[in-house]
Amino acid sequence: MASVRMLLEKPWLWSFVGALVVWLATIAFTGGYGAGGMVTAALSLAVFTVIVGVGQMFVITLGPGNVDLSLPANIGLASAVAMKVMGGSDSMIVVGLLAALACGAAIGAINYLLIWALRIPPIIATLSASFIIQSVDISYGRGLQIKPPPGFADFTNWQILGIPVLAMLTVVFTIGAALALQRMIYGRSVLAIGQNIRAAWLAGVNVGRIRFLTYTLCGALGGIDGALLAGYFRGANVDIGNEYLLASIAVVVIGGTSVAGGKANVPGVWGAGLFLVLLLTMLNTFGVSAGVRLVLTGLIIVGVITAAGGERAVR
Repeated sequence: MASVRMLLEKPWLWSFVGALVVWLATIAFTGGYGAGGMVTAALSLAVFTVIVGVGQMFVITLGPGNVDLSLPANIGLASAVAMKVMGGSDSMIVVGLLAALACGAAIGAINYLLIWALRIPPIIATLSASFIIQSVDISYGRGLQIKPPPGFADFTNWQILGIPVLAMLTVVFTIGAALALQRMIYGRSVLAIGQNIRAAWLAGVNVGRIRFLTYTLCGALGGIDGALLAGYFRGANVDIGNEYLLASIAVVVIGGTSVAGGKANVPGVWGAGLFLVLLLTMLNTFGVSAGVRLVLTGLIIVGVITAAGGERAVR
């Protein structure tokens, strides 16, 4: 009874419950074969969704209409920038990561400047920016054959006792993000803007600066994610970030962040990330087609928003 009450009080826990149920269903289908390897793979792949999911979460928390649709193009361009700067040399790993971070942050900053200067909705501004970024990426990264430095590729796949090191570092990062959200002036300002932008402004919050920092943060996380993906998959690719448009929004919604803004949940992003990866694994194991997988993911997002009931996107 107490556990049910906890789930009702903290609905983001359902994402972890869902991940566990999907994992149990899959290992039941396979007769227990590969259960441990499935967890390791889920942690490895969920990392990339969690990183961009946290950035998207901060943006969505700003309030209705705020979303970054440029993340897939951002990730693709940053992966190419990182690989080109690293040039296959271990000595250039840090420089390449910084270049990817700067590339992503610049994209995030430009996204907000488009929103501010042209007075257009974020969904339109970031979607428009994504086409421009993708065009740059095609000319810059198309046919790029540079492989990641051996040390970097090994690092992105490094495991300790079956637990990916990247997953451990991402847990530390998400703890920092949660603390920033709840304890720092910046995080509280993001929540205040999402709850009531006018009230936040009257309370002395510099709304423009906070929104600028948030879009820049989201872009920077997309940039670093692109570099890590290139290391993990052994090379840059124009389409490497395509799946993270839907995934970055899905983990935010499923993880308990309100689409109406003003309410965010960092642990839920992890639960949702694991749930989506394990769901994909289960559907692949069952032989479900790619189209059906996308439909199911969409239905899950709609179901979660519907279940949220009172969390309306109208203020």
